[in-house]
Amino acid sequence: MSAVAELTGAGRAFDGTTVLDGVDLQLQQGEFVALLGRSGSGKTTLLKALAGLDRGVTGTVRSGTAPAVVFQDPRLLPWRSVLDNVALGLRGPHPDERAREALAEVGLQGRENAWPRQLSGGQRQRVALARALVRAPDLLLLDEPFSSLDALTRASAQRLVAELHERHRPAVLLVTHDVEEALLLADRVLLLEDGGIAHEEHLDDLPTRPRRREDPALQRVRAALLERLGAST
Repeated sequence: MSAVAELTGAGRAFDGTTVLDGVDLQLQQGEFVALLGRSGSGKTTLLKALAGLDRGVTGTVRSGTAPAVVFQDPRLLPWRSVLDNVALGLRGPHPDERAREALAEVGLQGRENAWPRQLSGGQRQRVALARALVRAPDLLLLDEPFSSLDALTRASAQRLVAELHERHRPAVLLVTHDVEEALLLADRVLLLEDGGIAHEEHLDDLPTRPRRREDPALQRVRAALLERLGAST
């Protein structure tokens, strides 16, 4: 089975500082991969490379045929309604109808005519998810999309992403600082360090999703990953 997206020998430097150094990575259809690493390790740089957004990356980069990115900031246009934000630039027939269906999927039916300023932070991030999903991506790239949310809203957003992934089965790369979040959502966890993939953790031994934070097996893997990251448990 061919990969949806792939990096081979990918490198990136900024002002003489190497951020990515010969990274090899494949993302398969339906696979959910989480990318962990310290601040400044190059996680977002790797994500942008996979999205085809960084022309300065060396090596071979093959993105998905229909990639979509959700950033930490929802990046909604404040002068457009929720519906118009989701349908913006959408090609093909019936864009508004498809945008309405996407909003219903993320639990925002009835808010189509609202302005972004009228929504909570969690709702704005749901609009960003709908804007990505309406394009039927084969590759969904999530750049710390929950980091600015409060704990309850964050947990709800995590459950939503897990449900949407199960329903649509794109390849997903989630960039996160949260080890527990990675273990709740991913099939595979990667640690980025010194410009390369320093560790790869397959989560086949964890329970199937939805996973529980208090599960002993999850907590054991969490402790081991935190130790690799140099953080206390």
